Amino acid sequence: MTISRDGEQSLLFEIDGSVATLTINRPHRGNALDPSVLTALEEAWARVEADPAIRVAIITGAGDRHFCTGADVGALQVGTGTLHNRPNAEVNRFTPRMVRMSKPVICAVNGLCNGGGLHFVADCDIVIASATSYFMDSHVSVGQVSALETQGIARRAGVGAALLLALAGRSYRMCAERAWTLGMVDLLENSAAAVMNRAREIATMIAANSPQAVALTKRAIWATVEMAEPSSSDLGWELLKSHWSHPDFAEGPAAFAENREPRWSLDPNARG
Repeated sequence: MTISRDGEQSLLFEIDGSVATLTINRPHRGNALDPSVLTALEEAWARVEADPAIRVAIITGAGDRHFCTGADVGALQVGTGTLHNRPNAEVNRFTPRMVRMSKPVICAVNGLCNGGGLHFVADCDIVIASATSYFMDSHVSVGQVSALETQGIARRAGVGAALLLALAGRSYRMCAERAWTLGMVDLLENSAAAVMNRAREIATMIAANSPQAVALTKRAIWATVEMAEPSSSDLGWELLKSHWSHPDFAEGPAAFAENREPRWSLDPNARG
């Protein structure tokens, strides 16, 4: 993993069975995103995508005080990190959705989530938070524009929630319970430790399923926020049909009929 300017390992990458856990490891800086973290995240997502043994990923922050407090303001400088005058898809590649990750990613919010940290809430597939977590967007309070992350929050929790966070700046913190009520958080747990336990539990559930069926299902559901109807439904139908020729399409019913564990194929291009 990439080493930050502070000489630390800025992102921890651990594998337990078929689950990879990525931990933003800058607790003394609120797990803020500096160029080293952004580079490490892009590399980590590529590693998760390329390794067939990894079926699910979890992203969290070190400690139990901060999940991610966004960009390291002290490191903000045009021409570094993602601040380049080039197309969005070319320079912003630090979340699973930005890199079109096919595998499910769980966001485990274990503390304050501010500014750029909201990218992970917006772009991960499942969001689990501790009841003591808060959500905030301080962009405008430090003279910056809030755009990509709060656009994602608008899709997940509604325009009103996104505007409240983005326009009030650091003067407003949304509690985890309110975020859960709005749908910004999917599961609410009592503590940071409980969040990780629940994340691993959900990841294990997902990893037991057909990897190809999971990937196509994820793609179909995300299409509902990326495409208008009837295009999203048409894509969903094509994705469903494309699975008919994959070995898992027949393996699932066969395993059920024979009362045994299914033997899923790890090859997305396999044909039955």
